[in-house]
Amino acid sequence: MDTVVDFYVASPFWIWLALGVILLAVEAAFSTEWLLWPAVSAGVVAVLTAVGVRLGFGIEILIFAVLTIAFTLLSRRLITRVNPTDTPDINARDSRLIGQRAQVIEGFVDGRGRVFVSGAEWPADLEGAAPSVGTSVIVEGVNGPRLTVRSI
Repeated sequence: MDTVVDFYVASPFWIWLALGVILLAVEAAFSTEWLLWPAVSAGVVAVLTAVGVRLGFGIEILIFAVLTIAFTLLSRRLITRVNPTDTPDINARDSRLIGQRAQVIEGFVDGRGRVFVSGAEWPADLEGAAPSVGTSVIVEGVNGPRLTVRSI
């Protein structure tokens, strides 16, 4: 333990840099989105110690904690501004289908049929009058693996 303390006293930059790199490596490996800002904060403290600002271990920990909290909160505000939640998630293919035109490929019997939309066939439930095969319908909703469509 004395070796680590002696190493820290001699060059705290390397301790903070190592902490930042380890946090960044774990973030890259697991993509948690929680370790990025602590890694950046450790990097900032490393730079402070590299330029000769010696505040002591306790103050450096405090700076690290405050920067981590501040960066995390600011990033959440930035993310909500840049990526509002009212836009559909690019990975949520089902919700992106709502409002799109689909083509009927299998006639509706008792309100059930099949449509082609976004490069795939989907089982569909119909709202309204039954359209003929080949006509367009609008996707109104998604219920599990089935689409709810209406005639145009």
